[in-house]
Amino acid sequence: MTISFDWLKTLFPTSLPAAEVGALLTGSGLEVESLHELESIPGGLRGVVLGTVLTCERHPDADKLSLTTVSVGDETPRQIVCGAPNVAAGQRVVVALEGAMLHPSQGEPFKIKKSKIRGAASEGMLCAEDEIGLGQSHAGILVLDTDLPDGTPAATYFGLGSDTVFEIGLTPNRADAASHYGVARELRALLGQPAHLPDVSAFAAPATGENIGVTLEDDQACPRYAGLLLDNVQVGPSPEWLQHRLRSIGLSPINNVVDVTNFVLHELGQPLHAFDADQLAGGQIRVKRAEAGEKFITLDGVERSLQADDLVIANAQGTPMALAGVFGGKTSGVSAGTTRVFLESAYFAPAVVRRTSQTHGLKTDASFRYERGTDPYMVPTALRRAALLLQEVAGARVAAPVVDEFPHAIPNSQVRLRLDRVARLIGQEIGPERIREILTGLGIKIEQEISTHGQAPTWLLAVPPYKVDVTREADVIEEILRIYGFNNVALRPHNAASFLSPFPNPDPEVVRQKVASLLSGQGFSEIITNSLTNAQYFEQATAPDEALVRILNYNSQDLNVMRPTLLHSGLEVVRHNLNRRQRDLKLYEFGKTYQRTAAGKYAEKTILGLWLTGAASAETWQHPTRKTTFHDAAGAVQQVLAALGHAQATPQPTPHAYLAGGLTLLAQNQPVGSVGAVSPAVLKRLDVSQPVWYAELDWDWLLKKYKASLTARELPRFPEVRRDLSLVVDQGVTFEQLRTIAQRTEKKLLQDLNVFDVYEGPNLGAGKKSYSVSFTLLDPTQTLTEQAIDQTMQRLIQQFEKQAGALIRK
Repeated sequence: MTISFDWLKTLFPTSLPAAEVGALLTGSGLEVESLHELESIPGGLRGVVLGTVLTCERHPDADKLSLTTVSVGDETPRQIVCGAPNVAAGQRVVVALEGAMLHPSQGEPFKIKKSKIRGAASEGMLCAEDEIGLGQSHAGILVLDTDLPDGTPAATYFGLGSDTVFEIGLTPNRADAASHYGVARELRALLGQPAHLPDVSAFAAPATGENIGVTLEDDQACPRYAGLLLDNVQVGPSPEWLQHRLRSIGLSPINNVVDVTNFVLHELGQPLHAFDADQLAGGQIRVKRAEAGEKFITLDGVERSLQADDLVIANAQGTPMALAGVFGGKTSGVSAGTTRVFLESAYFAPAVVRRTSQTHGLKTDASFRYERGTDPYMVPTALRRAALLLQEVAGARVAAPVVDEFPHAIPNSQVRLRLDRVARLIGQEIGPERIREILTGLGIKIEQEISTHGQAPTWLLAVPPYKVDVTREADVIEEILRIYGFNNVALRPHNAASFLSPFPNPDPEVVRQKVASLLSGQGFSEIITNSLTNAQYFEQATAPDEALVRILNYNSQDLNVMRPTLLHSGLEVVRHNLNRRQRDLKLYEFGKTYQRTAAGKYAEKTILGLWLTGAASAETWQHPTRKTTFHDAAGAVQQVLAALGHAQATPQPTPHAYLAGGLTLLAQNQPVGSVGAVSPAVLKRLDVSQPVWYAELDWDWLLKKYKASLTARELPRFPEVRRDLSLVVDQGVTFEQLRTIAQRTEKKLLQDLNVFDVYEGPNLGAGKKSYSVSFTLLDPTQTLTEQAIDQTMQRLIQQFEKQAGALIRK
């Protein structure tokens, strides 16, 4: 949410600097994520001052240039070469000093430097209005009529100011602060000073007049609906002040009618909608539920099929004119030819607006506020405020009395507050008077004070409807603590707990840090991604994946399921970097995955994911670059497994939903992970433009089976021996099968075996391949004899021939 400090000060006058106000808001829970200056014109005319031309002579080497001396308020006048035809001695002018950055009305910004023009030194520039961004004229320099002294900043003369803009990370429960007035109310409670609603006392409506009738056919979905008919409306551009207000919070002006509704929305937090009154057939508004399957074209030109749960604003014939609280219709919106406007200001039930917004995938500033809860008692104030503004900026006239359908008043929430409970939950005594001040500042009334002999007082509170998240005693105490200040709660000299849980062994965080350091040392970067993702990544064309954990109340169509795998969220990071020409990536993440079991329950698992793409290492003059391969990914996985005590994980080819030619890794005959190339279909779906290798490990299982102990033994005193064999086998025989045969055959002397060459060719015959394998033999008790070596190799050869059908190449 964006808040303009200048705009805020019209509702809450304060002399505090913006940074201090931002710190106060952050401390109370309205986190100011960023704070930046917004200037009326770029650069704010820094380095540009008023001056007086002392002398003006023709340049000796140029007929169209003048050589001037200019006073700018310091001891030494500046010599400036000027090409303007209207420059003359005695003029008050605008001078850009050396070092000033100018932002002209057209063209690129440029910096003023000391220079020589036709041999004469020039120490600044005399400015025309287009050269400093104040207009389009370039006929000559600006000549001023002012008594301000030389050296006065030009921004002061032209009345240019700057605004400070707050970017506030608004949490979903703080709908009460989703406007400038909402933030002003927060400051009222923090500083104990009044916040002012805009003055609407000048509003007047005739007692009679032909009006638009309003019928509430569902007063549960719409408890309050107010409207006002205006005529003589002249639709056109908004005045500069209104456009500036909207631009300061990132909105683009549209026309004066729409701009006023947007202005009031962001000022008071109450959404408004403007109908072209001549398009309301029958002169009647009906607030009703839609017919299932009914077609409706919204303002964006999209035809939508409505559902029976959708609340609509319809005309007398029942034809929808707007989706209530969400989006207007194409036929009833304000256009350049509109002269009569019906202004809507209403309170809609949050659940109804939320359901419609999600069903149709429409997120607007109005729906954002309605679905979190607005103030039903702000409805008439916002309507009057908008009417007065439209009278000012569009020449509108109030043509009929205000229509306000409010059949059932919405009461304040009743909450009992025990003062001793406040001290117990906060951990510090706060005096009753201070609590009273805070509650008053928050707009919470103390309706009754109950005192019982021997017990702490109890207050009966009335919480206004706009405080939608304050419904219990604990909520009120949280509000008190927010305003009192978390930092004002002192720590006790001795903190103690009555219970100490057993220390985990192994410590999950220590093991995680060990693996994270290992991967980071190999050039991997850790990422943290969102646990919510897009269901379209996983749904099949015919039927959705029933294992998905779906979000019932999601805010974005792109974040509507809990992720069943880390793959896709990591690929979004890969895509983000590829789009910024960062093509060589090695990433890892420890994250949760979520699935729904066949029994209808939910399973949560921690996974370690790894992504590799691009070059394996940077190119140097010594080593040419090469693309990342499967062995890079598999090697990183094996190092992680070895660090966790599972050095002998067995790979097994297994079909995988998202990998092409993936392998499942087995440790203790338990699947602990998988590794392979991400399938082209998945890469295309996420718009990733280059191959990616992916691996994931079951972190929960690996942590449970973690082996932290190390066994040290003396290095062998006797030499090891290497023997090589070339084995011709069928194409389907893997090296892992040969490894298993060898380890079962010789458990004492065989220390290691490794494949150092694989050959396939016509000389071997169809369907055959050759492995060149090295065997490392060692007896830790004595030197191996040739006889023992030969006997061992013969046993291995026999088993390779018997179990793998191998032919030994001589």
